[in-house]
Amino acid sequence: MIAVITAGGRVSGALAEAMGTDVKALAPIGPRTLIDAAIEAARGIGVERISVVGGDDVRKHCARLVDEVIPEDAVGHENLRRAIVSAENSQLLLMTSDLPFIQDESLGAFVRAARGADVALPLATEREYNALYAGAPAHATRIGRECVVNGGVALFAAGVGARVLPAAQRLFDARKSLWQMAALLGPRLLFRFALGRLQIDDVEHRAAETLGVRALAIRNSSPTLCFDVDTLEDYRYAIARLTAD
Repeated sequence: MIAVITAGGRVSGALAEAMGTDVKALAPIGPRTLIDAAIEAARGIGVERISVVGGDDVRKHCARLVDEVIPEDAVGHENLRRAIVSAENSQLLLMTSDLPFIQDESLGAFVRAARGADVALPLATEREYNALYAGAPAHATRIGRECVVNGGVALFAAGVGARVLPAAQRLFDARKSLWQMAALLGPRLLFRFALGRLQIDDVEHRAAETLGVRALAIRNSSPTLCFDVDTLEDYRYAIARLTAD
């Protein structure tokens, strides 16, 4: 298994000022940086190789910590392509670099639960997320009867990443809008989404129909895979939590 961590995200304004850097992956969080947490978790589950997609500052920080630093591009979905292509025909664990609480135990549990899937994503329940991160900024999404928090990692079976790359890039571009993401599923499922009837199973079945892959949402995954840092409030919460621990 190859782990690839995307670290090209930039921040600005008050968040960059609080982090002391515009490279989110390099933001200090407790005794380490955000990307250090991802690297340590990947190393802890025994992956064969760890690559990072990032710029010069990321290269300087990670050069001795990972096996390869892949130069970033200014376009986000191009970085996604570089991450997926770099795995070639190996099983790929794709990770974001802004998961301050990620642990190798929870990452390993997700990988084990995803066996047999072509593409797998972790989902935590809103209840478990709020129980673990009381008072944290809200990140839950309602899909039909379920209220879940998306994870920041994905697992691709060997050779599958390249097959689903165009769809993955479209999802990346639409990731900030639930409506745009739902529109990618086609008119029928978009209508179900608008009525509040779209289910996670519908998305899994649609992936099988259109991409010919077995996509699997790993429900009840650990919330440690799902808390990411997008806002100043997220960052402040993570710092306070890690300091208290």
